[in-house]
Amino acid sequence: RMEFTLNQWKGLKKHCEEKGVEFLASPFSIQAIEVLEDLGVNKYKIGSGESSNFLLLDRISKTKKDVIISNGLITQDELEETISFLKKRNCTPALLQCTTAYPTKPEQWNLQNISLLKDKFNLPVGFSDHSGNIYACLAATSLGADILEFHVTFDKRMFGPDAKASLTIDQVSSLMKGVKEISFSLNNPEENDEMKRLKGLFGKSLSLNKDLQAGNTIMIADLETTKPAGLGINPKEYESILGRKLIVNKRKGDFINPKDLR
Repeated sequence: RMEFTLNQWKGLKKHCEEKGVEFLASPFSIQAIEVLEDLGVNKYKIGSGESSNFLLLDRISKTKKDVIISNGLITQDELEETISFLKKRNCTPALLQCTTAYPTKPEQWNLQNISLLKDKFNLPVGFSDHSGNIYACLAATSLGADILEFHVTFDKRMFGPDAKASLTIDQVSSLMKGVKEISFSLNNPEENDEMKRLKGLFGKSLSLNKDLQAGNTIMIADLETTKPAGLGINPKEYESILGRKLIVNKRKGDFINPKDLR
């Protein structure tokens, strides 16, 4: 009763194309691969239960299409074997850090594995989420995940084994907004123009806390700092003017510049 007919699969793919979404699916049999080949998929996602199924992987490698592997149900040694098997067939996979639990609790996310897998295999690494909220994927994004996989449902009360571990449509919108902003932040670490403007606005310059006449020697007790920056000597340099004499009259609150001193 949960199974789609071939025509229904074709309908799903057509709907995805109309909405600008790439259609792909996880095959669990050789027969399923043949169906997906007939549909014309561009890549394959391998569920963690099939990640050591070399017969299935051999058939997929022959398609010469991109492959994404989840590691939820295989050990590190098995993952190494799988990657080696695929590379020998000129297929370089992307990996997904995955915990097979529905839903996963925070202590099960194992987000630290994203960087560990990247360092070990030098491959694209993403995160396969079953938490039922947006937090895990947002955290994975901040840790450099290249791919995010998650389940979606119209309502978490719907029938099905994955409903409670899925995001709702509204949560997906929030997640995508967060992912885009986090990704933008990670790729734009330099100071922006607004920061520079505010730094000047909130910065300070050296000024006087009393009226002083020309000839007075500048003492630390005479100094104050006043907004903004750039209108007087930088407060970092206050020691350099101690003991120097004013050559002009100054009023309380006036900024101090090098030209005012000898």
